[in-house]
Amino acid sequence: MSEPIAFLGNLDAEEEADFLAALSAALPEETIRPFRRLSAAERAGIRIAIVANPDPAEVALLPNLAWIQSLWAGVERLVRDLGQNGVPIVRLIDPELARTMAEAVLAWTYYLQRDMPAYRRQQEAGTWRQLAYRPPSEVTVGLLGLGALGSAAAERLTGAGFRVAAWSRSPKEVPPGVTGFSGSEGLADLLAASDIAVCLLPLTGETRGLLDAGRLAGMKPGAALINFGRGPIVATDALIAALDAGQLSHAVLDVFEVEPLPPESPLWRHPGVTVLPHISGPTTPASAAAVVAGNLRAYRASGRIPAAVDVIRGY
Repeated sequence: MSEPIAFLGNLDAEEEADFLAALSAALPEETIRPFRRLSAAERAGIRIAIVANPDPAEVALLPNLAWIQSLWAGVERLVRDLGQNGVPIVRLIDPELARTMAEAVLAWTYYLQRDMPAYRRQQEAGTWRQLAYRPPSEVTVGLLGLGALGSAAAERLTGAGFRVAAWSRSPKEVPPGVTGFSGSEGLADLLAASDIAVCLLPLTGETRGLLDAGRLAGMKPGAALINFGRGPIVATDALIAALDAGQLSHAVLDVFEVEPLPPESPLWRHPGVTVLPHISGPTTPASAAAVVAGNLRAYRASGRIPAAVDVIRGY
């Protein structure tokens, strides 16, 4: 019988119950127990922890961890809090997450392409006016990030008839029908060409503040921005200034530097901003549990830890 697996997370009772039920169903041969239900002796024997925004102080009470499995695709907080203790962190790579994120990218791209923010303003003003239609073939969508999420989004967008470009830090093979950009000059070129820019980047030392005043000023006049990556990638004050100046027409924001977004944030009330409560790429307990089960069974069979996060790069 293998040692128990610890479950640590900052989740409400219902979320925790859902994840534990899904994990137990996917791994009936394992014992998965919340941290609070482990004795001190059991904690000393724990080799694997499954985590969702865990308390670093609790992780520190598991002195013999071999590796940590995250239930989230984004791991910047884990890297910040735990990356220096040397325990490998395995992020969630879930095809269902890529599908739901691509779905969200297409949905909110349509929202902007079909001028929904303008129609909302007209409704509030009691104005009945039809705006000129822009077909997808006349709209360039620029994707920042060409990993699993970006590739899935590119496929959805090209299938819907949009002109699609994608940027990555270093040159990558791009999906069919997509124009590729890379490096600093490539980022500037992509932003200047995009009617809608979609950020899907992870938060790292290199991407923090990437979309600052200078890069926002270099965007195509009247372009829109969707941020589904991480909040600190976009400089909030610079974004508001670009919207106020008319350089940008609208911003759809699903991620923020502080979450939940504080009530006093000007983003809530800005007419050029659509605020979403971090819903673009939800983790589904059943699909996440299936991925975790595959990683754990492979480890039990071979003793090899799954591919871990590079704590220097941050993902």
